[in-house]
Amino acid sequence: MSAARRCRPPRAMAGLFVWHLKNTGIRQVPCQFVHLCRAANDRLITFQYFNFLKRMYVTQYNKDLSQRAKPKSDSVASPFRELQQLDQEKKVIHKISPISPVHQPLSETSSRNELREMASAAETEDSVALVRAESKDDRQWKEMKLRLDDLPGILARLSKIKLTALVVSTTSAGFAMAPVPFDLTCFLLASLGTGLASCAANSINQFFEVPFDSNMNRTKNRPLVRGQISPLLAVCFAASCGVPGIALLTLGVNPLTGALGAFNIFLYTCCYTPMKRMSIANTWVGAVVGAIPPVMGWTAATGSLDAGALLLGGILYSWQFPHFNALSWGLREDYSRGGYCMMSVTHPGLCRRVALRHCLALIGLSTAAPVLDVTTWTFPVISLPLNLYISYLAFRFYRDADRSSSRKLFFCSLWHLPMLLLVMFTCKKSFLEKEGKSDLLGGNHGRAVEIGLP
Repeated sequence: MSAARRCRPPRAMAGLFVWHLKNTGIRQVPCQFVHLCRAANDRLITFQYFNFLKRMYVTQYNKDLSQRAKPKSDSVASPFRELQQLDQEKKVIHKISPISPVHQPLSETSSRNELREMASAAETEDSVALVRAESKDDRQWKEMKLRLDDLPGILARLSKIKLTALVVSTTSAGFAMAPVPFDLTCFLLASLGTGLASCAANSINQFFEVPFDSNMNRTKNRPLVRGQISPLLAVCFAASCGVPGIALLTLGVNPLTGALGAFNIFLYTCCYTPMKRMSIANTWVGAVVGAIPPVMGWTAATGSLDAGALLLGGILYSWQFPHFNALSWGLREDYSRGGYCMMSVTHPGLCRRVALRHCLALIGLSTAAPVLDVTTWTFPVISLPLNLYISYLAFRFYRDADRSSSRKLFFCSLWHLPMLLLVMFTCKKSFLEKEGKSDLLGGNHGRAVEIGLP
């Protein structure tokens, strides 16, 4: 009994200790474990830190290993030729020289190898410096030198030679449609003067639009934009074309034709060119500019503004809307980037409607030609399929409003105008018929006067 009593207090103390651990100690075990882990992480060296120290030691104290390390190869080739050449030259620098023969002394071979390495290093450094200098010179801005052999082509692009040829052809058509005998000298003077006036107007137009043409893909390669010709030379070329052109039209043809030519230059350069960035009304002004050349051809032959001249101007006026609207539809991104206010950009629905309206107007103008005694009645009949076809393409363009329909309408307009003018010329009333009709009317009027007299 005494032994059992002696063992009870220790058992009681053990029970109290277990009870104390259950209530307090177990709750603090997780916190103490986390604290011990943090202390171990702060004081002990981790595996990653050990690898880092190992790499530092290798790179600092054992430089042979770092020099023998193979560099990582580029997976993608350099897009520039200069960088490729530099890479090749750098590879030559690290090229291992061949081992010298065994029978030579070590000192001589080592000295020769050192001299060879120094010479090759000097050569490669010189080549690298030359390549870098050439690449630096290529990247710098240079003044383009104008050669006399390139001057005709540059001036042809400055004057928009294709557009000038179209203007001269429409002037020739107006001269040929006039009801007067054909005068070759007057025809050549009128064509030459109109062509020079067109060259002057186009050159001044490009001079004003250099900062805007540089933002468009279609016009960024023009001579003034690329710096192939100076602005002063462009202005001098425009003056040397405009002044003789207007003088030829005024003195060689007649003052009315010269006045129309001067007015057309003013309308194209001072009205149409600035309006392209202000309002969509520039398209209507530009159509007037394109309608004046056939009127100039008519006035050059007759010396007066007749109904036939207005009819030819009306046909050219209406033709330009399907032609230009279809062209501008595919260039909407360029026009918006250049800051031009065009119908295809700001009013796409109006652009398609106007093209369709003026295609239908060509049918009415063709029908008015025999009424105004310019052609015979066969002209409306023969020209009807041409006008119906371009109207159908304009309707497709109005309905679909895509690039395919606009391209078809534009290419159709390129051959529609020469075909329409050719048919109009073949159906024109001859000068003898008109003269006989006027004589007949004059004779009848004389007889009536004679009968009326006592």
